[in-house]
Amino acid sequence: MTNGHITVTVDTRHSDATEQRRIPPPPPPAAAASAAVNLDYDDDDHNDDDDVADPNDPFDIQHTKHAPIETLRRWRQAALVLNASRRFRYTLDLKKEEERQQKKSLIRAHAQVIRAALLFRLAGERELVVTAPTPAHPVGDFGIGLEQLSSVSKEQNTAALEEYGGVKGLSNLLRSNLDKGISGDDADLLKRKNAYGTNTYPRKKGRSFWRFLWEAWQDLTLIILIIAAVVSLVLGIKTEGLSEGWYDGGSIAFAVFLVIVVTAVSDYRQSLQFKNLNAEKQNIQLEVMRGGRTVKLSIFDIVVGDVVPLKIGDQVPADGVLITGHSLAVDESSMTGESKIVHKDHKSPFLMSGCKVADGVGVMLVTGVGINTEWGLLMASISEDNGEETPLQVRLNGVATFIGVVGLSVAVLVLAVLLGRYFSGHSTDDDGNVEFVAGKTKASTAVDGVIKIFTIAVTIVVVAVPEGLPLAVTLTLAYSMRKMMRDKALVRRLSACETMGSATTICSDKTGTLTLNQMTVVEAYVGRNKLNPPDDSSKLNPEVLSLINEGIAQNTTGNVFVPKEGGEAEISGSPTEKAILSWAVKLGMNFSLLRSNTTVLHVFPFNSEKKRGGVAVKLEGSGVHIHWKGAAEILLGACTQYLDSDGHLQSIEGEQVAFKEAIDNMAARSLRCVAIAYRSYELDKVPSNEDDLEQWSLPENDLVLLAIVGIKDPCRPGVKEAVELCTKAGVKVRMVTGDNLQTARAIALECGILTSNEEAVEPVIIEGKKFRALSEKEREQIAKKIAVMGRSSPNDKLLLVQALRKGGEVVAVTGDGTNDAPALHEADIGLSMGIQGTEVAKESSDIIILDDNFASVVKVVRWGRSVYANIQKFIQFQLTVNVAALVINVVAAISSGDVPLNAVQLLWVNLIMDTLGALALATEPPTDSLMRRAPVGRREPLITNVMWRNLVVQAVYQVTVLLVLNFAGESFIPKQETKSLDSQTKNTLIFNAFVLCQIFNEFNARKPEGMNVFQGVTKNRLFMGIVGMTFILQIIIIEFLGKFTKTVKLDWKLWIASLVIGIVSWPLAVAGKLIPVPKTPLSRCLAKPLRRWRRSRAQSQLNTPSTNFSR
Repeated sequence: MTNGHITVTVDTRHSDATEQRRIPPPPPPAAAASAAVNLDYDDDDHNDDDDVADPNDPFDIQHTKHAPIETLRRWRQAALVLNASRRFRYTLDLKKEEERQQKKSLIRAHAQVIRAALLFRLAGERELVVTAPTPAHPVGDFGIGLEQLSSVSKEQNTAALEEYGGVKGLSNLLRSNLDKGISGDDADLLKRKNAYGTNTYPRKKGRSFWRFLWEAWQDLTLIILIIAAVVSLVLGIKTEGLSEGWYDGGSIAFAVFLVIVVTAVSDYRQSLQFKNLNAEKQNIQLEVMRGGRTVKLSIFDIVVGDVVPLKIGDQVPADGVLITGHSLAVDESSMTGESKIVHKDHKSPFLMSGCKVADGVGVMLVTGVGINTEWGLLMASISEDNGEETPLQVRLNGVATFIGVVGLSVAVLVLAVLLGRYFSGHSTDDDGNVEFVAGKTKASTAVDGVIKIFTIAVTIVVVAVPEGLPLAVTLTLAYSMRKMMRDKALVRRLSACETMGSATTICSDKTGTLTLNQMTVVEAYVGRNKLNPPDDSSKLNPEVLSLINEGIAQNTTGNVFVPKEGGEAEISGSPTEKAILSWAVKLGMNFSLLRSNTTVLHVFPFNSEKKRGGVAVKLEGSGVHIHWKGAAEILLGACTQYLDSDGHLQSIEGEQVAFKEAIDNMAARSLRCVAIAYRSYELDKVPSNEDDLEQWSLPENDLVLLAIVGIKDPCRPGVKEAVELCTKAGVKVRMVTGDNLQTARAIALECGILTSNEEAVEPVIIEGKKFRALSEKEREQIAKKIAVMGRSSPNDKLLLVQALRKGGEVVAVTGDGTNDAPALHEADIGLSMGIQGTEVAKESSDIIILDDNFASVVKVVRWGRSVYANIQKFIQFQLTVNVAALVINVVAAISSGDVPLNAVQLLWVNLIMDTLGALALATEPPTDSLMRRAPVGRREPLITNVMWRNLVVQAVYQVTVLLVLNFAGESFIPKQETKSLDSQTKNTLIFNAFVLCQIFNEFNARKPEGMNVFQGVTKNRLFMGIVGMTFILQIIIIEFLGKFTKTVKLDWKLWIASLVIGIVSWPLAVAGKLIPVPKTPLSRCLAKPLRRWRRSRAQSQLNTPSTNFSR
């Protein structure tokens, strides 16, 4: 039971994940109410209240990452919205998401029905001994057609596969080589694409510009204004004729049209940015064997016949058949909907596109691509445009709703006052004549007057309801995401972008993130002898050298390709594998010969828990060698003997200390220590049955140590500065690594995570197994002290993340392995590595760091803080306009029965405030000052005391000056020919001064706390362009569009007066910033009486008899 709601878990066989649905609870008994009081309404001054989400506030959602559907629906229903299609465009479409899940279930069910029917038929055929499938029909250059090939893959027809000669026969039909792959030349690729299709699927077209135009038009207030404009147009033409009568209605219609077009253009540009980012997310890079060499290419370039190596964490890129595999297990939940790991071998060789490799290694032959796979059909049938709200977006909807309610109330008040004054005869026109006289004024004139009053009231609603406020989040996020791509960060989830601004700690991997991931063997020990240089094989016994080379060649997921024309060998694999393979090549290893001379019996893939990987190989005779490779100190513990450089077996018992010293010395110099060991085994002890062999555990005792190598992975340039920057910004950097403590300590000192050797004591530096052994409470207590965790497993990382989050930290965590997925999922922000990261890790993460560089992680923090800062700038600017416009019109309406800012003028102000203001302020680039302040608290109010101060100073100034102009303006301005012209000139001056105040205040909004508001302004061309364009358009409106806007031309003196009124806002802002503000947020002070009221209400419910609850 959470927040007064019962959580019911509904598990269905064909659901993507377990659904959580919130069911409103029955009315609580008195005891439950008492508990609620104790929990929710603690002491007034208890600041923790501000860190707990208010269950009564639908807009108070801390995490939207895994929020229940009911919570998301609740805030949508609570929001005051004028244009739902636009406001909720970039949020999760709850209806579409439901339809999407239903489509997925249907397609999965269809696939399973086909498969079940096939199994039933095959079972019947086996009973009746029916003839085998029809032989393959050649198509073009290939021995099998698309239809037959698709049938084998989709139906997973083992009998048909056997009929075609198994995977070997199928590869011959496809003109592919199981060892070397296809040739990969352009002509061959073109033939394959023409015969079997490409690995792409049709995508639904994005919204066109016209669709955005249509959605912008859906705003209720704009529709009302258009109707009012049409009625005004008809009445105007009827009473004043076509030449003069169309101005009133036409000008409103044109202003509304302008608002719609500008809004649509802005929204369309945002959608294009999101579309490009989505395309980047789907472009998975993977390794493929072509022409005997390993090449890296896009998933979209895979063709039928390709030979693809698979390892743990990979996504199966297309439908295919397993060539070879060792402990290969695949998670097929993305296709079947069942969270079940399926083991793949020669009995179950079919692999489905879109599934993930959960364990083991293997090689597959591609047999189906794109739309000819179930995954392709699934992806083509569902819309990928599924939005996602962010916590800030939800909170801003709450702010917009509150302001909208106030604005609506003001509009209703203005409407009532103006209508009352009009029909009571207290309203006069510009010449002082009473506008309505009962019994004398024509009905058409009265209707026209009422429409004008109604139009003003509706326009106040347009200005008052900040429809663009929540959309400013998507605008700044779209801008930030595009810029973050340049900074090597691909955002997968919008909410992560802003949450990163609140991050208080970063748990970072070492390899490739803090280091360059450019590994080389710089030190090597064979027996007790140190090789100097490490690749000097002249002092090694041939038998020892042969065993080392055999172990390295067979116990690897990497590859060595030697071009036929000669030249340097091309080495592929993980950085560690590449370093060890390069060392062996220099020692004289012939990779392909060693691989062909022995047969692999069984593989134990490298495991991050055990920190080692092994292989059993059958020699040319009847012997078996079991080779192991892994963490030096762990493997050393499993060795009982070692081979010295002369090839003699020696007992390791008396030499353990010496070997450990060698490992510690290398680790102290930040070298990664890897040991290579082996043992002989009898062939008759190896399981002969394939099923037993698959389950066989490789012997890992009584090993013979062959070599220990020290691998150097230098620290990335700039990492130390990046760590220092994080520390100054209040973000604690923690290193979590699988390396031993000595290596971890050395790297941490080099990177600046540890400042001195004296600091490197427990629990600041701790081993994973020790942290794991602690109780949950003990882990919480020491988690904040930890700076370095060595020899950690992915589960240790998860435990650390959980402990830190329970301690109130906002945690960002980096990860690259499949086993890191739970920690990435659990963290507030999961950061996966773009180069070394597996597809499983990337899918569990929120942001992908494309260059695996820690400095890029720090840039993401800057952008996260920038998002929050830009939204605050826009809020300050928009609220200043809101307050000033509402106060001026309300005071003027109540006192004089007229408003100085008419409908068209207010629509222009709305355009400056909403769309143009958001564009100018939401796209401010991040500054260095952002990293000199503490992280943004998750519960920190959106409108800070500093913003309130700035807002009040500017709003009071604008309201005061403009009200003085409204009531005494005619005495300041030169006398005009008529009284009507005097009034029009005064109102034009008010309108001009008001707009110029907003233009100059836009500069102030850039730096809410800084004195120099012009710093870096020229670097933001968009800001300068928008401000310049707004100013030019204002001149055009005043000087040339007077008939539309009900303004008159101003002489140069009044223009200077307007400019002076606007410019005063600059020194006023500087003076305002000298006013001190209290540290306690104003919202917290205002919340205290509310909490008291809630507490007293809850207490009164306690005192009421319990029977009241059953009503």
